[in-house]
Amino acid sequence: MKKLSSALLALALIPASQALMAQDENLTIGTNNWAENIAVANMWKILLEDEYGYDVELSNVSKNALYTAMAQGDIDISMEIWLPITDKPFLEPYEDQLQVHDAWYEGTGLGLVVPSYVDIDTIPELVERADEFEYQGSPSILGIDSGSAIAGLTDDAIEAYELPLSQINSSGPAMMSALDSAYASEEPIVVTLWSPHWAFAEYDLKYLEDPKGIYGENETIYWFSRGDFASDEPWLTDVLNAWYMDDDSLGGLMATIEEVGDPVEGAQQWIDDHRDLIDEWLEVEAEAP
Repeated sequence: MKKLSSALLALALIPASQALMAQDENLTIGTNNWAENIAVANMWKILLEDEYGYDVELSNVSKNALYTAMAQGDIDISMEIWLPITDKPFLEPYEDQLQVHDAWYEGTGLGLVVPSYVDIDTIPELVERADEFEYQGSPSILGIDSGSAIAGLTDDAIEAYELPLSQINSSGPAMMSALDSAYASEEPIVVTLWSPHWAFAEYDLKYLEDPKGIYGENETIYWFSRGDFASDEPWLTDVLNAWYMDDDSLGGLMATIEEVGDPVEGAQQWIDDHRDLIDEWLEVEAEAP
């Protein structure tokens, strides 16, 4: 099939019933403050609103609130669940009410990260070197919000490795601001980070080896929904199942947003520059009955 070259042509290929159904249809996407989550949620909001007539709301909530609201039907979908380990505790209470769909990214990373100029390579080395990682007067690991999965795993790591450091929880942007400041001065700092993340393109960073496996192995990112979403939205379910990104495409989207400084403008710029890839995801529309 010839690739679509514009939003108008894309819309023209939607079956008439689908085009009518999408007009003014409400869709709530649950989001959190992870960089890749904000990036892909804004990308899909733009595509579904501008090209298919959906009215999309992005609902930014904590992990616990996200799963509860989706199970209650107040949130339709979320673009990101890490399995089999990281988000399993959040999913387990609602397994009968939520549905995990196809993977869109494989090979995640998760753990404690330091700039490459820091001359340690493993988490246990932090025990003897803790005083080098002072933040606001005490040895610290800088993390994101306390309700996140990585925050809980970091508490587990502090206990398992008997680390004489405390985790300071804040927002993702606040953590990245502290990393940027330390990096500019080549000062030691340890933060909680994950892959994919635009920081690995911006800075020379490394994961500290985790011999106890607290942070688990590489995982896969799926999208998920309330349990009856696929029956309510079979076309959109097929489209999202066809969606797949690798390090280059996802890293490029996040980097564009970071460079532009706005998730909406950055996502729009990336969409304009990557129509061929996007049209591959959307080709399912031409096959719909």
